[in-house]
Amino acid sequence: MNKIQSVITGTGSYIPENIISGKHFLEHTFFDGGVKIEKENEEIIQKFADITEINERRYIDDNQLNHDIGFIAAHRAIEDAGIDKETLDYILFCHNFGDVKHGSNRIDMLPALAAKVKLQLGIANPDCVAFDIIFGCPGWVQGMIQADYLIKSGDAKKVLVIGAETLSRIVDHHDRDSMIFADGAGATILEAVESESEERTGILAHRAQTHASYADMLTMDGSNNPAETNGNTYIKMKGRKLYEFAVITVPQLVKQAIDKSGVDVKQIKMVFIHQANGKMDHAIMKRLFKLYGEDTVPEKLVPMTISWLGNSSVATVPTLIDLVLKNKVDGYQIQKGDHAVFASVGAGMHINAIVYKF
Repeated sequence: MNKIQSVITGTGSYIPENIISGKHFLEHTFFDGGVKIEKENEEIIQKFADITEINERRYIDDNQLNHDIGFIAAHRAIEDAGIDKETLDYILFCHNFGDVKHGSNRIDMLPALAAKVKLQLGIANPDCVAFDIIFGCPGWVQGMIQADYLIKSGDAKKVLVIGAETLSRIVDHHDRDSMIFADGAGATILEAVESESEERTGILAHRAQTHASYADMLTMDGSNNPAETNGNTYIKMKGRKLYEFAVITVPQLVKQAIDKSGVDVKQIKMVFIHQANGKMDHAIMKRLFKLYGEDTVPEKLVPMTISWLGNSSVATVPTLIDLVLKNKVDGYQIQKGDHAVFASVGAGMHINAIVYKF
């Protein structure tokens, strides 16, 4: 009996060339609760790096928009998969703020970024349906889940899933948390593969949750500087509460996904987790293995790029997967038959996880 499986056949990413170190923030004036923080910026920046493990982040060029970098990642994924772009059934563009021009705070989501990328790719086929997914930082993982549904339903054979964001355009320069955020894009081609054998590959299982009662932990609001009255809104988060929420809830959901897949946790070779805070990710992994009665986390389980790429929201997981598959993360390599987990948490508050076999 033939079984349809959703398999990644190509990946691509775009890492902006502008490297933003801690020195970029030395001249900023930071506020907390409307009150100027009197500490020296050197101390603020260093403490931030110690807590998050972020030393650098990447920003796009002034003339670029979010759909531009999404297009680059998408084009690279299509080339990597070696497919005819006209055979794509769907393009899913996962983001949160659309296109934001340099020097502006205005969000542009019309037409959909997926449609803009389809135009840039030069795809003429009207049956290639392009739409956007707004799901916080877990957007790309959710896009993969939706693509899996489309493939398993028989409605699609090839789906392009893009995760791209330009957070540098919607941060408050008077907020210390602005140092977390970065720009970037990642994309994957997910294809339907029919197999007559019982061996499963590709997406084995997934889980997702929305904890709407915690939605106020990541929102849009005015500047921390009370003197700024231009009406602009910026991405805001309650860092400590978000950390506590993620460390408790994410391991539980990841365990549910692993148990649903029927894979033993000891078979998980790698965990591609949203790069939001280095210490938080380590704590999540420790709690996950604690749920299985394990006191230690296997070595070389979680590749990290946060120290030099920062938090690029929906782009972090697909970018990380692309880099590992192309042997660009030292000490990490995926072999055929390896099991992995893709997981994320973010605005919503949304949590999701996929168990995947390469």
